Amino acid sequence: MEPKRTFDLLDRYLSLFPNNDAFGIKINGIWEKISVQEYNNNARWFALGLLEMGFKKGDKIATITPNRPEWNYVDLGMAMLGVIHVPLYTSLSVNEYHYVLEHSDARMLIVSDNKLHCILKPVLKDLPNLEYVYTFNAASKGTCWMEVIEKGKSCSEEQQTRLDKIKSEIMESDCASLIYTSGTTGTSKGVLLSHKNLVSNFIAAAKVFKLGPQDRFLNILPLCHVGGRMGNYQTQYSGACIYYAENMGTIAANLQEIKATGFDAVPRILEKVFDNVMAKGRSLKGLKKALFFWAVNLGLQYQPFGENGLVYEMKHKIADRLIFSKWREALGGEVKLVGCGGASLQPRLEKIFWAAGIRILNMYGLTETSPIITINRQEKGLCKLGSVGALIEGVEVKINGDGEILTRGDNLMLGYYKDDELTHSVIDAEGWFHTGDVGNWVEGKYLSVTDRRKEIFKLSNGKFIAPQPIENKLKESAFIDQAMVVGEHQKFASALLLPDFKYLKEWCEMNKLFSGQKNYELISLMEVKQAINDEISRLNKSLSEPERIMRYRIVTDDWSPSTGELSASLKLKRKVIESKYKETLESIYSRHSY
Repeated sequence: MEPKRTFDLLDRYLSLFPNNDAFGIKINGIWEKISVQEYNNNARWFALGLLEMGFKKGDKIATITPNRPEWNYVDLGMAMLGVIHVPLYTSLSVNEYHYVLEHSDARMLIVSDNKLHCILKPVLKDLPNLEYVYTFNAASKGTCWMEVIEKGKSCSEEQQTRLDKIKSEIMESDCASLIYTSGTTGTSKGVLLSHKNLVSNFIAAAKVFKLGPQDRFLNILPLCHVGGRMGNYQTQYSGACIYYAENMGTIAANLQEIKATGFDAVPRILEKVFDNVMAKGRSLKGLKKALFFWAVNLGLQYQPFGENGLVYEMKHKIADRLIFSKWREALGGEVKLVGCGGASLQPRLEKIFWAAGIRILNMYGLTETSPIITINRQEKGLCKLGSVGALIEGVEVKINGDGEILTRGDNLMLGYYKDDELTHSVIDAEGWFHTGDVGNWVEGKYLSVTDRRKEIFKLSNGKFIAPQPIENKLKESAFIDQAMVVGEHQKFASALLLPDFKYLKEWCEMNKLFSGQKNYELISLMEVKQAINDEISRLNKSLSEPERIMRYRIVTDDWSPSTGELSASLKLKRKVIESKYKETLESIYSRHSY
């Protein structure tokens, strides 16, 4: 029987994969496994513990933690009671935590450790609805969540029977989670997702990924991110073992250690993986280096399913044997697919990974759509590199007269929490959700997303500019780590550029320039200025005239979620960046800036 509620995953697990490992987590340098039975027991004990404490359907519990197996125990334990899970990023500011915990009416908060508990302590006393605060790790300054588990273990048979009755009454239309969008502008919105929203989408995704009990999936995206959560659910549905990456800096090592067959990512992660591969290629000498970049250039021309013809396929086999096989070995040797979404993916990265035998299943969706709307498949006729794929099962899409993408289906949210007006402004009378994204159909069935509607701007000559494709083009340069295109109501487009200082120092050493300087000193070198200028000129040739970057400014401070320039899902927070660099941006269009 197919799951109808998220916690039905446990019954499926116990029925089909009772002897499997559900999770892997690295503790003190060793990968520890958690069995399906242990997972089921802890989830049920947590539900019983909550029942003992008086929690009921509709109550809310917030969690703030890096990925770990315990997240799953409490997630499905809550769901059994009809309690709504409010998962939050670990990178929010204290003010953001206060807003969300207050707005969500959370009765309980579970954080990862004492350190995070101490950070949150100033806001906790000002939250009248918050009754309980627990930590996952052993607590010295708080209360350990195991107290709830112990309550569940010692509860009566009567409570056990009561829980089973409550579970049977949970409907697929009931709310399972309240997810606050990370937000690139303004205050976070609380998105209400039902069991049906989540379950319909992860079952449809599982049919695309085709994982099985033999697979090992490295979960990288935060579980509070709807994409990370969907990947987590669909992997469990398939019976594969989920391993949680230690952190962003250990991805390659973790892939090696577990011999992962797949992982999830946002484009920024793939950009970093590719940059590391290219850095190793640049360090090669002579024939090895020549072969490396021959293979890269061949990969940039890649089309799947033999579409490039016999001669290309023969060259590709040579490139695979000599070069691409080494790339796969660097990632553990068994990676065959990667689920990627959350932002715009550079087309060249998609091609090069597919050429290397690692299939990027590029997808499109939003928190409000649980999340997948379209996705590229692994089969011929269902994949178009450069697009975000064809419709996933159970979802409809149409594009209105303004080019905006509209969607509806079983995956569409219940609405925004405490904001009916906003809900009605984005879901029309016919049930179509207005995504705010602009796109078009390719070959009649593959969706191509141009940009966020609100991010497209108009030059003073009336030409519209979609910044994301230009930014992706700029980031093709090894010199450029981040880029933000500007120019609303101006005569031409310009950009803020954040160099890849790791590569820049490498380039300076290679060119026998002193590279011991600080970042701001590096970018003042005439040779560096000329190299970046040459790169912009080269990249401009592939852009239309209105899209070309006529002026730019280089900045030196890192952009990250912790410093505010990027969202938790690593997308540009344009308003924050515009405010931070207000004077720099104004100088671009000053009449004295030539």
